[in-house]
Formats: sequence, structure tokens, C-alpha cells
Amino acid sequence: MPATPHIPVADGIPMPRRLWAILAVAFGVSLSVIDSTIANVALPTISRALGISSADSIWIVNAYQLAIMVSLLSFSALGDLIGYRKVYIGGLALFTAASVGCALSQSLGTLVAGRIFQGFGAAAVTSVNTTLIRVIYPRSQLGRGMGINATVVAVSSVAGPTLAAGVLAAADWPWLFAVNIPVGITALVLSYRHLPQNPVRVRDHRFDWRDAVMNALTFGLLMASVEGYSHGVDLRIIAAGVAALLLIGYLFIRRQLREEYPILPFDLLRIPIFSVSVATSICSFLGQMLALVALPFYLQHACGYD
Repeated sequence: MPATPHIPVADGIPMPRRLWAILAVAFGVSLSVIDSTIANVALPTISRALGISSADSIWIVNAYQLAIMVSLLSFSALGDLIGYRKVYIGGLALFTAASVGCALSQSLGTLVAGRIFQGFGAAAVTSVNTTLIRVIYPRSQLGRGMGINATVVAVSSVAGPTLAAGVLAAADWPWLFAVNIPVGITALVLSYRHLPQNPVRVRDHRFDWRDAVMNALTFGLLMASVEGYSHGVDLRIIAAGVAALLLIGYLFIRRQLREEYPILPFDLLRIPIFSVSVATSICSFLGQMLALVALPFYLQHACGYD
């Protein structure tokens, strides 16, 4: 991958503004992580309230994850072009507005639509949050900033199911999404006031929508094929989807290898420690999400827990 032109970046921001800035990032990241798990515990409750099957209720989770998967890399590339602060604040605003829509939903269709927009907002937030930490903290304290971010992610992923259980014990399921609104507004105010402006890393280059569409189709078709098989869709349709996936995926990879500024730098996978880290992360998150989706149904339906 060609070297990115060096653009000087200020070595962090001074205290106490740094604390407010990292708090703004922590709020945004915690919202996106918590909402990836908070609905899981509520799936049996939501399915009963909306009169839908357990299989259909899974789309409340899938819609969120699918939106993140198809747009994460594109938002990251957009941050290089227009600035990470703009992408982060825009993602927070979209996430907060979508939370209002989810809280007001009265059907599976509207709830899934709201979750899709929540996913796009979360993708924008998580695509640039670690880069913002580099702008917030000086090089000598970068490890501290990354450690704080990792702690927020870990605590939020654990807190999601617990928070959901607490909310459902006291209120109806729409409050799972309504609680995001005051936190999102607070994060927006802190971000607008305290996040530093950052220089654009890539100049004289426009956002390539063809790359974004091919990226979305590649990952979208991958998930759609797996979902179709699990729901008993006609094998001929699944085969057509897999064929389209292989063709578009091949063209996408080939195009990315020739791009000066690829949204998915495949050449990094030639670094052994990087490729191993990516593979272990995929396996770890796959196992975690499978358990978080399946366990609420098992514990509530098979074991009889509330």
C-alpha cells in the first residue's frame, strides 16, 4: 500500500480538555457496544410483545450488526477525507435519532429499520474512535488512552445484558432504546465542545462510492447467504447469492490491491502477527455473539428464568 503523505498532527491536547474529550469518546463507544448486546436479553420479551416468532426477532440483532458490517470500513475511509471529528459527531447524531425511532416502534418492521440506522451511526462512531484517541493523547501517553478505550469496550460489553435485565425489570422494552437518548445528547454536547479538529489525512482524493458499494455487497451477501441457509431458503437462491458473493468479492479485492487509498488494505494481511490477530478476533467475537443471542432464549424458555 502506498505511503500516506505525512501531515503534522498536534501531539495531543492539554488538560483538562483532554479529560472531557476522552469522556466524549467513552460515551459514544459505550453506547455503540452496549446496543450490540442490550437487545439480546430482551428478544423473548420483544417477540411476545410484538407477536412475532423467535426466528424473526433475531433480525432485531442482525439488522444492527449487518449495518455495522457493511459500512464500518467506508466510514473509516470517509474520516480520512473529511476529518474524524465530523464522522464521529455525525454518527452520534444519527445513533441518537435512531434510538428515538426504536423507542417509538410498534412493529418489527419499524424496529428493524431503526436498528439499521442505529448500526450506521455506531459504525461511524467505532470507525474513528481509536484514531481520535491518537489526536487527544500525546505520544508519550498513547498507551493510557488506548487502555481507557479498551476498558470502556470491555465494561460496556459486560454491562449490556445486565443493563437490559434491570430495565426490563422496571419498565417495558422500548425503554431499552430510550435510555440512549440522554446519553447520546450528552455525548454530542461534549464532542462538539471538546473534541479537537484534526487535519485531513488524504487530500486531492474523493470518496469512492464504487468501493463502498462493493464492500457493502461483499459483506452483505456473506451474511445474507448464511441467514438464508439457516432459515431454509431455496438452495438455488442461496447458490445464486454465493456466486454473486464470490464474483463481487473477487472484483472488490482485486480493485483494493490496485487502489492508492484502499478502504480495505489487504496488503497488511501479509504481516503474520497482523493476520493472526485478525483471525483470532473474528473467532472470538463470533463465539461471543453466538452465545449472547442464543443464551437468553435457552435461559428463559428452556430453564424458565425471568
